[in-house]
Amino acid sequence: MSQPTRTYEVGYFVGSLSSTSINRVLSRALIRLAPEELRFTEIPIGDLPLYNPDHDADYPPEARTLKEAIARSDAVLFLMPEYNRSIPGPLKNAIDWASRPWGQNSFDHVPAGVIGASPGQIGTAVGQQSLRAVLSYCNARQMTAPEAYITYSPELFHDDGEVTDESTTTFLRDYMSEFRDHVVRVLTVLPRS
Repeated sequence: MSQPTRTYEVGYFVGSLSSTSINRVLSRALIRLAPEELRFTEIPIGDLPLYNPDHDADYPPEARTLKEAIARSDAVLFLMPEYNRSIPGPLKNAIDWASRPWGQNSFDHVPAGVIGASPGQIGTAVGQQSLRAVLSYCNARQMTAPEAYITYSPELFHDDGEVTDESTTTFLRDYMSEFRDHVVRVLTVLPRS
């Protein structure tokens, strides 16, 4: 008799606040193509005030909600645009809140993946490198390969998450399978309590 398959809760961040975010469309595609063991919940970042260490002793409700959402997640996935060759401000702000106060870093040992879409040919490669440096400092357990810099076009990605190109579909499905495997490996060694 086979063992029941474990499911993993993945909290995901869409790094853009835009109502027409192409990375939100990418998130729908990834959820459609992900292995059935992964369940997804978006962790919203749009209502967070700007991080200020003056609040470390008494976090505002939005920041407590953020930290609680990460705590409920087995892993996190970042879907980000690239702003000025770096991390979008709202996403960096969310990371700053989540990694504080000192000694209460919500990303410590959490399995993490990074992916992003852009209309440009290099996707979000430079911005992802900035994010990876921050996540390394936060001690997140990053999936380092495959890297995924997605060139977006509306012909390729429908708003509902359908991907019309077979090679892109295969790449994204494989990416999500690798992400699941990464989550399993990390949590086998460092189970979340």
